[in-house]
Amino acid sequence: MSMSLDGAVAIVTGAARGMGAAHVRGLAAAGAKVMATDVLDDLGRALADELGSSVVYRHLDVTDRDGWETVVAQAEEAWGPVKVLVNNAGIVVFGSIDTLAPDDWQRTIDINLTGVFLGMHAVVPSMKRGGGGAIVNISSTAGMQGYANLGAYVASKWGARGLTKTAAIELGPANIRVNSIHPGPIRTPMTDGVSLESVASQPIPRIGEPEEVTAMLLFILQDATYSTGHEFIIDGGTIVGSVVPMPDSDR
Repeated sequence: MSMSLDGAVAIVTGAARGMGAAHVRGLAAAGAKVMATDVLDDLGRALADELGSSVVYRHLDVTDRDGWETVVAQAEEAWGPVKVLVNNAGIVVFGSIDTLAPDDWQRTIDINLTGVFLGMHAVVPSMKRGGGGAIVNISSTAGMQGYANLGAYVASKWGARGLTKTAAIELGPANIRVNSIHPGPIRTPMTDGVSLESVASQPIPRIGEPEEVTAMLLFILQDATYSTGHEFIIDGGTIVGSVVPMPDSDR
């Protein structure tokens, strides 16, 4: 069994660049009608202009409940009920537990976690009207383990992972699947500072590409039709474990 994306109405957040832009391109290539949303308006409009009539850009701050309601209404008016939601928007702020500014903590939680909730809250009624759909929340390997100096980001990504599971339980009877993707180091503006040395110890010793995450997204939407509430990890093996050098005497 598979789910066709031909003519499916999709909303993607954080869509102007990086993984979000790759997801918009992938969905459009699969035949979907995509509402690409972001706060980076110039980049978002350029992406929509590049991809043609199957993609429309709209400004959306994912922490704005009214903004969400407007975007969903506009998608329905243009194309019909929403079938796909990709909660991709996110930020990262560095700081230890004792030095991180509380405002930075709150902003990270608001965008990375509350934004995911607001998106599902706004979209689910439309999906129910259309007979079902699929939601994919972009979490992180930081939603699978801890990272020093990333407390707010880690908390938000674990939260998105847990919220995904609750939503999957609640929405399964309405024919709505909810899963999360957990990327490791991916070549995006957010990871500009990631060096080759930092990924050299991974089983796959390179930085991932946004298109590889999009391939996972399309698999979840189109083919993983019996999966819900689960984590799909795409990280080059980052969280598998570490190599422990053997002592010279044992070699």
